[in-house]
Amino acid sequence: MMDADDRPAASTQRLAALALMALVAGCSRPGEPAATGQPAAPIAQSVEAAASAIVTPEVAAAVRAATAGATSEGPGIAWRQPAGTADMDALLAESRSAGKPVFLYWGAVWCPPCNQVKATVFKQAEFIEKSRGFIPVYLDGDSPGAQKLGERFKVRGYPTMVLLRPDGGELTRLPGEVDARKYLQVLDLGLRSTRPLHEVLALAQSAPATLSPADWRLLAYYAWDTDEQTLVPKAQLARTLDALAAACPPAEAGPHARFALKAMAAKAEAAPDAKTRAAAALEQARAVLASEALLRDNLDIVSHQARELVAWLTAPNSDERQALIAQWGATLDRLTADRKLSQGDRAAALIGRVQLARLDAGAGEKGPVQLNEVVQAHVKREAARFDAEVGDADERQSVIPSAAYALAQAGLLDAADELLLRELDRSHSPYYAMLSLASNAKQRGDKAAALDWHRRAYEAAKGMATRVQWGSGYVQALVELAPRDAPRIRQAALAVLGELDGQRDAFYERTARALDRMSAKLVAWPREADERAVLQQLRARRDALCVALPDGDPQRRSCEALFDQPAARRKGAAA
Repeated sequence: MMDADDRPAASTQRLAALALMALVAGCSRPGEPAATGQPAAPIAQSVEAAASAIVTPEVAAAVRAATAGATSEGPGIAWRQPAGTADMDALLAESRSAGKPVFLYWGAVWCPPCNQVKATVFKQAEFIEKSRGFIPVYLDGDSPGAQKLGERFKVRGYPTMVLLRPDGGELTRLPGEVDARKYLQVLDLGLRSTRPLHEVLALAQSAPATLSPADWRLLAYYAWDTDEQTLVPKAQLARTLDALAAACPPAEAGPHARFALKAMAAKAEAAPDAKTRAAAALEQARAVLASEALLRDNLDIVSHQARELVAWLTAPNSDERQALIAQWGATLDRLTADRKLSQGDRAAALIGRVQLARLDAGAGEKGPVQLNEVVQAHVKREAARFDAEVGDADERQSVIPSAAYALAQAGLLDAADELLLRELDRSHSPYYAMLSLASNAKQRGDKAAALDWHRRAYEAAKGMATRVQWGSGYVQALVELAPRDAPRIRQAALAVLGELDGQRDAFYERTARALDRMSAKLVAWPREADERAVLQQLRARRDALCVALPDGDPQRRSCEALFDQPAARRKGAAA
């Protein structure tokens, strides 16, 4: 799931959760060699052998030419794209009349996990066939009225996928982070369900014996990461998942393991330095790593949250930690080399491996670090392979930023930049890669280059919500890296406000939160005369926007709070 700054990070990143990462396809992708059946080689091989496997530019060009793909939301799917509230209401009325559920896909053109979903799930013949039985709605975050609809349906992070009943009520949310095989299974469970998931959850808590195996599976593979507190308040998530793991019948090994892992992840996020942990949790995690079936059903957690879980499950510098790092790392090496997996999931496993190496090296979540040469050679080899083998344009928009992130996290900033720079002319959303280039420049201490990439990314961004988000990030970077450059900060902030001219629904959901973050950064800016003058100009520009909103419009409160005080976060908003 992408949110906040929306760049791949150590959780789905935990972004974080830069979540970032992607879905698995159950078979080889176009342009990917068939599975060999050979076991994966661990990275503890010689540096020379690792380096020799790096694909040459000539080979890469040949593979690209043979595997080039087209970008689309999914050939053969009759996507409906509402242009606002009235259009959406008409689609819901059509759903009621036809007795068909609605499949609501909330995404954005640039979003890496969205592109992985498009490449692996939406292009599957089975998904296309299933789409005949529901009304597929694509709600692009940059389309007219999209952010207002996003607030209405409580969808925030890209991608979020929701099944709605014909009466408009929510059935369930689908886990975009699992592999395509599991995704299609969960989709089928949702389409067959006769009860919304909140009723299933209530029964699991009050009368668990009444639930069917299908109910437990639907609960276990619910999109807890994009719940937005529609089912469970965030503060109660870990406790709820723990209770579900305890109540789940022993025969349902898959759901039980997923509840347990999700509970561990929630605890690790809430209290990463917790001193008391159940010894059983460590054994449960090891059991998942040791079981091929459980591992395949939980690839997303094993890859995306490897570092957080190992850090939470074991004490620093302990024998237990070293043993778990060795077991988890070997598992991730095997997944990275597994040609039966999608390229996106292999990239997620690579990032997880690098994050584990950073933990072993005592490195934090962010900041420059130099890992050992064997790990670095492994990452370089895999990044080169991704560059050569991934031809589908949608999949590249997911995998190449992930590969570049892995390189940067391994301390290979120059290699990461080379990969990203080559992608600028090829990507359908190059402004996303520019943010990674800005981040790499910042890590080097090159403030001028970091700001230049932020500026270029903003200038290249497309779509109102995206331009506001990218522009807000540029302003925040200016305040952080060039706080004395009041003229440039003023110019950039006014340009962001200018994006809102003529927009009826500018102060909703992601757009409103991007403006809130920019506002908070500027309000905390040092109070020199030049800065006070800039804030006064911004307030005057804000007032012109606010007065254009109708009396009683709920957006006015968000608008009027800008630049006077940190805008209050809405209930359930992510930090």
